[in-house]
Amino acid sequence: MDLKQLTYFERVAELGSFTKASQALGIAQPALSRQVRALEVELRQTLLLRNGRGAVLTEAGELLLEHTRGILYQVERARQALTGARDTLSGRVVLGMPPSVARSVAIPLLRAFKTHLPHAQLRITEGLSKAMQAQLLDGQIDVALLYNASPEQTLDVDVQLLCTEALVLVQAKHGPDTTLGDAAARVDAATQGDAATLDHTPIDLPALSQMPLLIPSRPNALRVQLEAALMAEGLTPTIALEVDGVNAIIDLVADGAGAAVLAMHAVTSSGKAHAFTTRPVHAGGARGQNGRPMTVSLHLAISNSRATTPTQQAAMVVLREVVQAVLAG
Repeated sequence: MDLKQLTYFERVAELGSFTKASQALGIAQPALSRQVRALEVELRQTLLLRNGRGAVLTEAGELLLEHTRGILYQVERARQALTGARDTLSGRVVLGMPPSVARSVAIPLLRAFKTHLPHAQLRITEGLSKAMQAQLLDGQIDVALLYNASPEQTLDVDVQLLCTEALVLVQAKHGPDTTLGDAAARVDAATQGDAATLDHTPIDLPALSQMPLLIPSRPNALRVQLEAALMAEGLTPTIALEVDGVNAIIDLVADGAGAAVLAMHAVTSSGKAHAFTTRPVHAGGARGQNGRPMTVSLHLAISNSRATTPTQQAAMVVLREVVQAVLAG
């Protein structure tokens, strides 16, 4: 097994065709087929099933592809590290982040990256915090932004707190609301342009538990956090609909399908903030007290098992500055 064989196998698997892979790689199809077949013989496994429409992975092929991506990526990282040691900061940095964060910071991050690291390449991938932690360990991504990470739960990952943001109840401004009473008397920040209407009157967890919520499925970090807070007070959420995707949740809330608990930046970056009213969510209140505001923490994370390249270290500095300016500023 050598790197050339793995590279050829990866390209065939991704394109689903020996013909397309040979064109992309710039080699003759018979030569490509021989290399892949030699890999199969060495491993004593059928990796690809050829048919009239192309080639599909077998179960063994899917397993090898997962490892191949990690192997080839680590080889590329080694090249980048050696290049960065003698030349300008260059190479590729793969950054994973939650979709709601990507919507807020992707554009300013790309601009800052081009300014400070003009010879490097940035790749942004979106995912859930739990999945991205696994990708860090597998070497599929270099740096991740994780919600509610802690050193005790991430022994193989180094985490650094970037910012903390308040969680808010998001409701359609003109939708039905049986919990607010005379809302007009308590709203102290009316809509200006594309801003949400801010109602600073907190909603406690008993009241929140009675509201029909649009909520992501597990293991979404905000879902887990909210259910844990409710459980601590002997409560469970009233789930109107499980929706995986902040954009879809925002659209459904605007349409009056229910309410949602989100970080504030998810509202401000939605492009339709004017359609919503937001209220802080408080937990642990008793005897008429409001309790403590619920917040969500965003952490920067890297793997402890691999050294970071100079380019990745510089990228983390840029990332930290952008995230703190956009989400905490």
